[in-house]
Amino acid sequence: MAQTSDTPFIGRDDELARLTGVLDRARSGTPRAVVLSGDAGVGKTRVLTEAAAHATRTGMTVLTGHCVDLGDVGLPYLPFTEILGVLGGDERFAAALAAHPAVERLLGSGSGTDTDTGSRLRLFEGVAGLLADAADITPLLLVLEDLHWADQSSRDLLRFLLSRGVLQNPTPGSPTHHLALFASYRSDDLHRRHPLRPLLAELARLPSVDRLELRPMADAEVARLVRALRTDALSDTTVRRIVDRAEGNAFYAEELLAALPGDLDPAAPAMPSGLADLLLIRIEQLSDTAQQVLRTAAVAGRRVEHDLLRDAVQLPEEELESALREAVGRQLLVPGDDATYSFRHALAREAVYADLLPGERVRLHGAFAKLLAGRGHTAESAAERAHHSRESHDLADALTASLEAADHAQRVGAPAEELHHVEAALELWPAVDPGARPRKGDPVTLTLRASAAAAHAGETHRAVSLTRAALARAGSDADSELAARVRYTLAGNLMRVDSLKAAFTYSSEALAMIPAEPPSHTWVWAAATHVMAARYMGHDEDAERVARQALRTAEELRLADAQADLIISLVGLEDHNRRTAEGRERLREARDLARRAGNVSVEMRALFNLAIGAYESGALDECLTWLAEGLERANRSGLVSSPYALELRYLQSLILYTLGRWDECARAAAVDAERLPPAGGFAVGPALYVALARGEEGAAERARALLDGPFDWMATLVAGIVLTDAAALRGDPEGAVASVRATLASLSDGSGSERPDIGVRLAALALSAVADAAVELRLTGDEAGARRWADLATELVEVARSTAAKGEDGSRQGPEGLAWLARAEAEWVRAHSGPEVAAWEQAVAAFDYGDPYELARCERRLAEALLVADRREEAAERARAARDTAVRLGAVPLREELDTLIRRGRLADSPSAADRVPALTARESDVLRLLARGRTNRQIGEELFITGKTASVHVSNILAKLGASGRTEAVAIAYREGLVEPPPGVPRTTGPRARPGPGHLR
Repeated sequence: MAQTSDTPFIGRDDELARLTGVLDRARSGTPRAVVLSGDAGVGKTRVLTEAAAHATRTGMTVLTGHCVDLGDVGLPYLPFTEILGVLGGDERFAAALAAHPAVERLLGSGSGTDTDTGSRLRLFEGVAGLLADAADITPLLLVLEDLHWADQSSRDLLRFLLSRGVLQNPTPGSPTHHLALFASYRSDDLHRRHPLRPLLAELARLPSVDRLELRPMADAEVARLVRALRTDALSDTTVRRIVDRAEGNAFYAEELLAALPGDLDPAAPAMPSGLADLLLIRIEQLSDTAQQVLRTAAVAGRRVEHDLLRDAVQLPEEELESALREAVGRQLLVPGDDATYSFRHALAREAVYADLLPGERVRLHGAFAKLLAGRGHTAESAAERAHHSRESHDLADALTASLEAADHAQRVGAPAEELHHVEAALELWPAVDPGARPRKGDPVTLTLRASAAAAHAGETHRAVSLTRAALARAGSDADSELAARVRYTLAGNLMRVDSLKAAFTYSSEALAMIPAEPPSHTWVWAAATHVMAARYMGHDEDAERVARQALRTAEELRLADAQADLIISLVGLEDHNRRTAEGRERLREARDLARRAGNVSVEMRALFNLAIGAYESGALDECLTWLAEGLERANRSGLVSSPYALELRYLQSLILYTLGRWDECARAAAVDAERLPPAGGFAVGPALYVALARGEEGAAERARALLDGPFDWMATLVAGIVLTDAAALRGDPEGAVASVRATLASLSDGSGSERPDIGVRLAALALSAVADAAVELRLTGDEAGARRWADLATELVEVARSTAAKGEDGSRQGPEGLAWLARAEAEWVRAHSGPEVAAWEQAVAAFDYGDPYELARCERRLAEALLVADRREEAAERARAARDTAVRLGAVPLREELDTLIRRGRLADSPSAADRVPALTARESDVLRLLARGRTNRQIGEELFITGKTASVHVSNILAKLGASGRTEAVAIAYREGLVEPPPGVPRTTGPRARPGPGHLR
């Protein structure tokens, strides 16, 4: 740490023990991170100071990075720049730094010419590699303070380091990293939409990250602290007043104590009611010169360099040093090792700043802006200068500095910060005299730049709004090339929000505004955008003609990324589409072209098509490979919430659901729900499929909520699946059919296709309820009613047949679609004449491509058909297999249906132990062993080095697999089945399990 504190360390022994335990494990090669939270003044920095002192005593090198509040200004990677600056000044790490040149941009020595988003990947990997190498030289402790002020790029880099970087538990045989990371943030600063919240939610689920909350101190501990801080005696009344007012906050207590009158008379005037007043009372006790220095430092920020403060305050060196010594002695400022001064607490700085007169504030901001301008055009000075110039009303300089800061954000791959600075420039532009504006640039091109940054940051609706603003600003006076560029950019953004007809209109206008000859960059991209829009509207001939012409021009101009984009579109128009090996080979070519050109957006489009093509052809393992690559590129490039990243995330979640990896699907969705924008809600849709299949309450309501707000094609698809299946599960055929019709109508209007591919699945789901109704009426002798439902079944099966034969892109469905068609056909037969063995055998075989849940649902129907055919042994085998799957997945409604079938069909027998108990994973076996010893979830987590929440998930899985209603029953079953050895004196029982009561797993 930059400094130590003389404040007695009281009341935080348990928290410090946890931190020092992490440090001890880090020194032995187990990297860990701890996120420390608490209200302002509760003692986070004090605890970190003690932990850092322990680290130093035990041979670790401590590196500290501070996040700084600069108002609306975002300075990318600031805390990591501070850490790397310390590393750069230490000769021990010179070789490590030289081995990772990508980090030089953050040290101010890079060329700064690499502007593609792929540079973000190199930067992140460079920082991770440097820290790993440095930790091999000496054990490291990284401390990041005040994450609530962190910029988005710093948050992204921290996410990378904790989830994929050096802070992972080493695998056997791999090198260990002797490194720990502690990060703090103010919990009372985190409002509902604070940008740090999604990151915290994600980090909470990482096995290498622990959370530690500093709660208010107990009154007795605050009293001990107050008495320890004063050498002279304090009356009980005075201590009690301080304790009552401090409310467990150590900083409040210290400030209340420091603000006491000199005579400590309890009858003296009451203490000020607000902390700011208390701080100002202490400041007013300083000399006028020291107060002037503090006021100037407060305008600079939480921390200020000595030289900058000296030039701003304009005092003789001796007077400045005397004033600083006075402020340091009163513990208002803390000196740093790097010739800086920091306010001891951010609240102190805020109180001083708030007390400034308006004119005084403007004058001091202006002084800092001029000083920073004279220091050269570094990234840090540009961002700070923009802030100070705005606050001092020097709008011309604020405009220039904002654009400089935007350029830096673009160079280091920080699109959110780039968007902020460009939008700030756009706000300033009309207020600045034309002669004082930058020569390069204009409102239209700046607005287009902001639109591109918004798209890269995943703010698609903001990108549309900005591009519409660019169109309005361009007016009728814009040259044809700029007018075309604005329109095809707007078309591309409109496609991202499913406004397809409008997108086609603007792409057509763009293509008409600029000639194909002579060949130009603008025409190629206008054509590439038009090809996509035309395809969405079903104008395939027009799309293919323009695509082939544009591809030739792109090859002539050597526009590799445009070539890649056009190849992807053409693959979708050719017989060798993405479902074929030939088509995916062409997509790999497109991916490589886009990667070499540095266009991550086009590269991700190629990866998405590779993934969806593998999925549609039933190659699920290949699909997962492409998904992992695509999401990795998105995470490293700052495009986490961009459209193709959201589609990739949905598809990955869908694969996990389809493969029966439901716990992974649900956990990933819980993380994504916190970090994704509202428009990305569909990406966690498969977790709703899991919730519905497990019988969780509220799944249908959560799906219906996806339909709120503007139309979203994918959200409508997800909601349609859940609502249709929910109606079928509750025995509501009318509701299921209504959901199918409404969903297909909405999707057809949105896509321009009369046959959305999902129609096969929706029809099959609704047919289940329709067939149930027909069968039930036939059993009661109501043949007319049964025929009405059978006729409706025919209507639905025709939807499935026609869609499977010629879906959205005019081709037949892949293995998944054909499996749903087989199920629809079997349900149609059931609706007309009852369950048929051959039809359900075809459905079971079709779903054997890798969907255990739908396979089990079809096996249940096949068991019914076998019973009707009096093939009892085969029926029992199918029912048991389906039940085992339902138990393993936690699909409670399906298991209960199978229990009823087995009971009514008298299919129960006494299976072997291997058949009775589904296999436990190695981790579940470890958890079960500790469960048998009476350990709580928290104790299990501590012994296995996992979180208590993760232990709880494993316990729930064990209960489901054993069919137990609680922990005690699970242990009894484990003893009986020989899964764990019972303690001496506890007999192991034999024989079949008693069947638990209904609903025991709810």
